[in-house]
Amino acid sequence: MNGQKKRIDRSTFRRTGVMMGAFGVVAAVMIGALAVLQIRDHSYYKTKVLDQMTVSTEVNPERGTIYDCNGNILAANSSNYLIFISPQDIIDAMAEAETGTDTEYVWTDEDDRERRLPMDELIAKGLSEILDIDEKEILEKTALKGRRYEVIKKEVDEVSAEKVREFISEYKLTRQIYLRASSIRTYPYSDLASQVIGFVNKDGTGVYGIESYYNNLLEGTSGKYIAAQDAHSEDMPFEYESYIDAENGYDIETTIDVYIQYELENQLKATYEENSPNERVTGIVMNVDTGAILAMGTYPTFDLNEPYNLDPDSLAKLEGIDPESDEYIEKKYNLLYNMWSNKAVTGLYEPGSTFKIMTSSMAFEEKVVTKNDGFYCSGEHYVKGYGNVSCHQAGGHGQVNFARGLQQSCNPVMMILGERLGITNFYNYFKSFGYLGRTGIDLPAEASPIVTPEKSFTGVSLAVYSFGQTFKTTPIQQIRAVATVANGGYLVTPHVLKSIKDSDGNIVAEYNTQPERQVVSSDTTKIVTEILEEGVSGDGGAKNAYVKGYKVAAKTGTSEKRDLIAQFGNQPYYRVGSTVAYAPADDPEIAVLIVVDEPTNGVVYGSRVAAPYVSNLLSFVLPYLGYEAEYTDKDLEKVEITVPNCVDSTVEAAKSDLQWRGISCEVIGDGDVVTGQLPAAGESISQSKGRVILYTNGEQPKADVKMPDLIGKTAEAANRILVNAGLNIKITGAEGQEEGAIVINQSIAADTMVPEGTVVTIELRYMDTAD
Repeated sequence: MNGQKKRIDRSTFRRTGVMMGAFGVVAAVMIGALAVLQIRDHSYYKTKVLDQMTVSTEVNPERGTIYDCNGNILAANSSNYLIFISPQDIIDAMAEAETGTDTEYVWTDEDDRERRLPMDELIAKGLSEILDIDEKEILEKTALKGRRYEVIKKEVDEVSAEKVREFISEYKLTRQIYLRASSIRTYPYSDLASQVIGFVNKDGTGVYGIESYYNNLLEGTSGKYIAAQDAHSEDMPFEYESYIDAENGYDIETTIDVYIQYELENQLKATYEENSPNERVTGIVMNVDTGAILAMGTYPTFDLNEPYNLDPDSLAKLEGIDPESDEYIEKKYNLLYNMWSNKAVTGLYEPGSTFKIMTSSMAFEEKVVTKNDGFYCSGEHYVKGYGNVSCHQAGGHGQVNFARGLQQSCNPVMMILGERLGITNFYNYFKSFGYLGRTGIDLPAEASPIVTPEKSFTGVSLAVYSFGQTFKTTPIQQIRAVATVANGGYLVTPHVLKSIKDSDGNIVAEYNTQPERQVVSSDTTKIVTEILEEGVSGDGGAKNAYVKGYKVAAKTGTSEKRDLIAQFGNQPYYRVGSTVAYAPADDPEIAVLIVVDEPTNGVVYGSRVAAPYVSNLLSFVLPYLGYEAEYTDKDLEKVEITVPNCVDSTVEAAKSDLQWRGISCEVIGDGDVVTGQLPAAGESISQSKGRVILYTNGEQPKADVKMPDLIGKTAEAANRILVNAGLNIKITGAEGQEEGAIVINQSIAADTMVPEGTVVTIELRYMDTAD
């Protein structure tokens, strides 16, 4: 028995040992696994648990505001709200209410009648009335089990949102109805500077313009709210609950001046309506010393608050196309992209004769010409390797000195200068003026110039480049080069950013306005500017850019669209007319450029489709910037004066006041008190030749003067005709009365019967100008 017992004990011991060994191995494996879980992979599994226990909500930052240089808001954020409900919380609340005594809510309808409603019907009825949404639609959403986020309405305004808050508070629905604040981008000036400012897409990301270029600065950085929830999605205290603040975007202060921008766009619209260009018009106003863009526009423009709505002219191009067709969709989007694009930065064109400013500057800098050097223009110039290249002036300009040749825009004079400079010299200056690359303006999609590489540049290239043909540049690049001549020879970088500010208004950064390099000397620029100014105030091709009381240097240009002519044949509207100017000529501050692309109303020359509007623009901008007019004796003869109010004054007092102002008058009636007058107070008339009619004893103006036809008349003839008819004249457009300026518009149609003393506004334009 003892032996058997020992054998059993040994067997048991062996089995126990095996089992304990097995348990030891398992324990070791488990301990190892726990070590891996708690030590090596602790962070990983901790994160997994946290992900299951926490809910992260993104906190949107406030997008930065865009201002003009005067502090006017160009782009801002407008608060709105998203209203949503938690259907599951509504269902749970109704289930809990069934076990209590109060299962319904008291609702008062529009007729002050009280009704008892369950929670779901209460919410549907209340939100329906506040948000103007179908009650049945809301009621269906309240019954969606398991849903805790069901949108009722987006973009709810503050007034309606406040009513929703009151509704929630009154019926204690804080876990059933929610408001989430958000914002939409708004543009207070609608279509002003639309291609420059740009807009944001549905995600709030900037597309086009400043909104796009400075999107990273404007958009800010999102924050987060991290909260812990239990298995029932209820909030609970948790040590990892945290809030990461959103960082609002920076504000952008631009160089744009809304008042100058308004006037620029008025002039762009005016030339667009008169000349009906196929490919839009664009214009720029720039500070020549710093490169700051005071205004930049393209017409037609568009409403930044409704950027996907085409302008009327673009819509007309879709007529007759099936809106459901691929052709319609493709064409519509092409029209939208074209409408959004900033032609001043993206549009390429041949600058034509406006480039002669640069050719002249090169020649003076290299001392290969003087102001009075003589030239003979026969109407063409022989270019080796090509043949004769024509001047725009049929028959030529004959014998001219250099100054006259530039003012009359003589092509052979420029070709001769090119030959004197030589290919290497010319190309080096061409590069130094910035024509081989982009300007670096802080706006998106700037186009690169199209030029002949230096290794392929020939004598023929030199000849046609000298007067601005066969290469393409952008309007911003062209005005930059002209500004170099205006400011004394320094190449500046055009820009729209003035400063970057944080949400507290502190300046974070300012734009560096230092010039890139000096291209030509100030002595050279003074000579060129003097010649250009003399042409504007005298008999040069740019005299339609003249501004009474101010010295303006200007050059007009007309170029052919050679690529289109080669492809489709020579259509008369395959031309680009432009004018560039800077002022005041004796100490320039601003440069202005207007480009009219493919004018179709029969006139294509920059001197007629652009120069008059440059004049109008400068007539506003120069006084606005604080420059006082300095009239010549010739100007003083044409000074206009504002008519004072004479009504209710005695006749003698009125006559004395008018006489003191240098205005003649005539009295109708034999009364002692003035009871009426014509022109009315506030109208402008010629001081030297204007006349005011004073009425007494209740006498009324009689329409007994037949309006003469003034179209095609000179200013002098029109003035004489109106004075003889007893009418007052107001002159706009070309300021002089020299031969060549004729009436192209009159404010009152011919043969209309008008009272004596009526003011008739005429628009003059020089028709003998050369580009």
